[in-house]
This record gives sequence, structure tokens and C-alpha cells, in this order.
Amino acid sequence: MPEFDTVIKGGLLIDGQMIPRRPADVAIKDGKIAYIGKVRSTDGAQVLDASNLIVAPGFVDLHTHYDPQFFYDPWCSLSGWHGVTSVVVGNCGFGFAPAKAEHQEYLMRMLNRVESISYEVMKAVLPWTWETFPEWMDVLDATPKGVNALTYVPLNPLLIYVMGYEAAKSRDATDEERRQMQRILREAMEAGACGWSAQRTAPGSGFDMQRDYDGTPFATDLMSNETALALGEVLADFDHAFVQTLVTSNDPKRDLQHVEDLARISDSAIVFNAVATDSRMPTLHKEVLAWIRDCQRRGLKIYPQCLTSGGGYMMTIADGWNLWDEVEAWREATLGTVEEKRAKFRDPARRAAMKAQPPGVFPLDFLIILDPESERFKAATGTLLADGARLCGYDDMLDFFFDLVTESDLKTLFQAPLLNDDRKLVEDMVVEPMSIWGLSDGGAHQKFLTTGSFTTDSIIEFVREKELVTLEEAHHRLSAIPAHCAGFKHRGQIVEGAPADIIVYDYENLTLLPSEVAHDLPSGDWRRIQKAEGYRYTIVNGTTTFVDGKGTGETPGRLLRHGG
Repeated sequence: MPEFDTVIKGGLLIDGQMIPRRPADVAIKDGKIAYIGKVRSTDGAQVLDASNLIVAPGFVDLHTHYDPQFFYDPWCSLSGWHGVTSVVVGNCGFGFAPAKAEHQEYLMRMLNRVESISYEVMKAVLPWTWETFPEWMDVLDATPKGVNALTYVPLNPLLIYVMGYEAAKSRDATDEERRQMQRILREAMEAGACGWSAQRTAPGSGFDMQRDYDGTPFATDLMSNETALALGEVLADFDHAFVQTLVTSNDPKRDLQHVEDLARISDSAIVFNAVATDSRMPTLHKEVLAWIRDCQRRGLKIYPQCLTSGGGYMMTIADGWNLWDEVEAWREATLGTVEEKRAKFRDPARRAAMKAQPPGVFPLDFLIILDPESERFKAATGTLLADGARLCGYDDMLDFFFDLVTESDLKTLFQAPLLNDDRKLVEDMVVEPMSIWGLSDGGAHQKFLTTGSFTTDSIIEFVREKELVTLEEAHHRLSAIPAHCAGFKHRGQIVEGAPADIIVYDYENLTLLPSEVAHDLPSGDWRRIQKAEGYRYTIVNGTTTFVDGKGTGETPGRLLRHGG
């Protein structure tokens, strides 16, 4: 009888530990890496030929919104197509537990607006058989998974569960409410949650480009630093807890000091979400990275989640664009049915209000016209909005934008850059030694984004094309560091005794395919997808889930309580 279940034979091993690559076979038994070295083919019940291929740890994706997608897509595509074997859900303070019955509809509406996740899909797939967070974890545990998962306790549902909708959306918590939230958070942590998450953009700060479905701030936007620190205290009692947070107000120094206080009080890893570049402020990302390096020198476990992805949002006004919500006139104009939005964009009074205060975080100057849809404006194809306006005889860029949108029934296709408009600046984040690359937003903004492909994109751009880092460094950044931060115990590296989460791929021929539209959502709706070529095998807990990009149908993924 063969000694091992699977032998990966003849590959070039990059183990995630920054050890130089080396030829080695990898033997797997009972879902774990049993031996690394020279293994005879006859010792494996199954032999996977890795000749001329890289054998590396599966990628770890810390920033996803696959919470509802697990219920209809166990492999969490796009991530599962791009070598990801472990994900974290419950990001940004958004999720579905704890939840009383009367809050279920609201939580779906919230995710629909802020993360552009189809309401119809959530309505169709979420069983809502839970109320408490441990009950939610039990349901997620029992759901078939093609990747491993950790889950945060998202703070928006927690605040609303304890305080009620009206109170949570209008004030900070009382001392008694904080104690109740601490008790519920402790219960969730004891059940195996990895920590908590919160996106906190203070109203009027200039960074509140995302609003709730009804235009109001989120409960976490009104949460005080005192409440956040009270919840941080709970995490100090748990080994390797994990916080994902964004804090913006009109006092940046106070915001950074709060993150330091949270790291100190919680004794937890803090993923600072997120660091990006902006050519309008070309030194800001360097200042943030320098602050994080200083925090690390002082023993604070703060890590930068860096938005390293290229491309941008491919968007139309018809499909629920929501990143101009910091300006009321623009937010209101992008709500409603296609007919309602078209009428708003044609209304002279509303146009005047929108022209008086254009959006600032994602300015229209950055929009590229990919497809005008209308023959009248075909000359503007491929241009920046201002250039297209001049080509089409407009003196005012916004007048051109309004006509362009309404004449196409809101179907004009634009590309909006993801802040990183100067790829040269991105290199600062790529070479930062402890940076976490990516921010895939997997499962969210499905009509706009394909950044779930960031792992493939990173290997191609940062290693093969630009040679900014070695392949050893890339796999350390994409697997070992995020696994350590999040508390994925023994994952992110190929070492004996570790769970066998492994990818085998053709480095020289790894290819990111063009994005496309797929009508594959449970509601019959569509999304943008992007696949890859070059991944020979993806292995999760010792079981092969993809071979040459095609799924095997296996679901060996696990909900990892306490990271293990």
C-alpha cells in the first residue's frame, strides 16, 4: 500500500519562508504535508507531475466579502480561480450576524449599496437560520467550502443588534451597551471568530464616499474611539486576535494615535485598511508606511493592507455605482431605477446642483470612456472625460458627462482608476518589506471589479515583468505574512506537518486573461469575471480543487475556528 495519499513530483519548491527555491517532492497524507524531499512515485496513491513548474503555498486573501457567496459558490471565484486557498470574510464592519429577524432586510440592503452585492442573490441564498454569531458560524461551518475561511465579527450588525437601528444610527453607545457588546464579542471569539472589523469614515471628513442604502452614515461611522477601545480590550484575552479597520476624521494625527492605542490595548494584529497611492498627494502613502514601520519598531503589530492592484472600476450609472456618495446631490442621483436615474440626470435643476459640487474622492477627471454606447459620441471612445468633451464639441465636461450618460440609457461604460493612477508610485508599496498586497474585495462590486485576480496579477507584474521583488519574496507576501497576521495557524508555508494548501503553476506562462461578462449568478444576473491560465493544480487541505483551471467539484475547505 502506498505510504502517501498524494505526491507532488519533480517541482521547484518555494516554501513561503524566504528560503531560496529548490527542487523537492512534496508528499501529502491525511490532508497534511507529510514529507518534503525525494519521494518515489510508487509511494503515492496519486502522483501529480510538477516538472518545470513552481510548487508554492496557496495564496491567502484577507479582504473579501464572500459571506453570501459561500452559499452558492463554495470556491469563492474569482479568488479560487487564482490560487487562493484561504480567505477572511466579514470585512469592513459589514456582514450578517448577530442579527435579529427585524434587521435581516436592512443588512442585505446595506451590503447591496455599500458593496454592490446583488440584493436578489442575497435574498435567494441566505437561509437566515441564525441570530447569534456562534449560530452564524455553525451555519457557515456546515456549508460546503472549496477554500478555508476565517470570519471577523463585523461591528455594524453588532452595534445594531445591541442598540437597535435608530439608536445605532444616531449616537454612540452607552457604558451599559458597551458592556453588552463586549459580552457578545467575547462569546463570538470563544466560538472561533478571528477578531472584529470596522470601516469608520466620519461624516464630513471628506472620505465618506460610501453611505448606507438610505444615505445616512453607517453605525460604525458614529462609533467613538472609546467604544472601539472597549471592544479591543476583549481581544487581549485571546491568542492572536485580528482587527481590520479604517479610521478617518478631520484629525489625521488623532486617527493614527487611535490605531496605535487599539493595537496596544487589544494586543492584536491590526490590518490598516488601506494604503494606496494618489498622484494628487504623491508622498502620502510614504508617510503612512513610515508611520507603520515606526509602530513595528515599537512592538505594535500594525500591518499595511496595500491596494496594489492595477486597472480600476469598470462601471455604468445603470448598474448601481455608489462611490460618489459623499456628495448628496450625486448620491441621490445614482439611486433608483434606470428610468428614475435617467430622469434625474436630465433634470436641469439637479444638474446645476451636481455641477456645483462634483465628487472629490473619485473625481470625474479620472474617468475613461470605454464605450459610449451612442453613435453620437463614438469619437470619445478611449479618452479621458475632459478630452472626450472637447472632441465632441462641449465647453463643459459635466454637461458632456450628463448627455453622454442619458443618451445611452445610463449604459455608457467607464473605467474609474482605483486611486493608483501612477503605477510608478505603487512600487513603493510593493517593495515595503511587511506590506500585504492586494485588497481583492472578492465577492463585492461584482459588476465593477475583477481585483480578485490580484494574486496572478502580482506575480506577473511585480516579479516577472518589473523584477521589483523575487518570487520567494512574492510568495512570502501573498501567503505567509497574511496567514500570520490573520492567525491562520500553520498555513501560508509549505513545511512538514502543515495543512496541505498548495498551488502548482507554470511561472513563465502564467497569464491573466481578459475580463468578461458571465451570467452565472443564482438570480440570473451577471458579473464581471477574469480567469487565468498557467495554474496546473490547486490543492486545499490535501484535496485537489482545480486542475488546469477547471474545478474538480471537491469542497475540502474548512471554517477555521481560532485559526486552526
